[in-house]
Amino acid sequence: MSRYAYLGPSGTFTEAALKAITTPADQLIACANVTATLDAVRNGAADKALVPIENSVEGVVARTLDELATGDALVIVAETTLPVSFALMVLPGNVGKPIRSIATHPHAEAQCRTYVAREIPGAEIIDTPSTAAAAQGLASGKWDAAIASEVNAEKLGLKIIANNIGDNQGAVTRFVVVEKPGPQSHPTGNDRTSLVAFIGRDHAGALLEILTEFAKRSVNLSFIHSRPTGRGLGDYHFIIDVEGHIEDANVHEALEAVRGICEDIRFLGSYSRVDNKK
Repeated sequence: MSRYAYLGPSGTFTEAALKAITTPADQLIACANVTATLDAVRNGAADKALVPIENSVEGVVARTLDELATGDALVIVAETTLPVSFALMVLPGNVGKPIRSIATHPHAEAQCRTYVAREIPGAEIIDTPSTAAAAQGLASGKWDAAIASEVNAEKLGLKIIANNIGDNQGAVTRFVVVEKPGPQSHPTGNDRTSLVAFIGRDHAGALLEILTEFAKRSVNLSFIHSRPTGRGLGDYHFIIDVEGHIEDANVHEALEAVRGICEDIRFLGSYSRVDNKK
């Protein structure tokens, strides 16, 4: 049995993704936001955590990237993906009434923007920590409507007035399993390695140098994203995913070379990919 913290409350897409990779014996612990989810691992309340990191439509989940880059070190040990679709729901007694406010998670709002602009252009959008939290708030009468998954309507007795309202029907979210640093897994031949590169502000051309170290060893970058360090304007770190495992000679050599370029490197783990890309 393992204790898994996840972005809650019950009814989130994160919970659905977690249930697909755990057993009934595992304990699932709902947390209020990404920070609380990862802190549950840091403080020992959970053995592992599952958090969203990237969506095929809206892109990165910035809060997850920032939390992994700072604070006590955590490592990614696995990943999983989940197709996501969204429904617009209201209280059963409010079907047909004007919708003045819609609550949902910002990533869900971004993926349903075309529908909302076309069908309910005057509605106020209220950000919530998760789509499930939006549905729970709707059930308690906080707002007129919510955008969430169908399961929330079933659980809370809400009425779905529009299904599959996302702008992209093939939307997929990637989630990562995170735990405290420990023994590194062995290569599978289909792996991803993640790291955070901290570059000094006075190091002109450092990003090009980093990319060159990977390129000349034929290491493919599958993801790179800059985030502010918080130390001042123009001060950034880069979250980088590369294809391969830290024990692969070319990946290991590239990371050692990158260490010589950067102020600091935070290794976020090598783990099996879920897309079966070789």
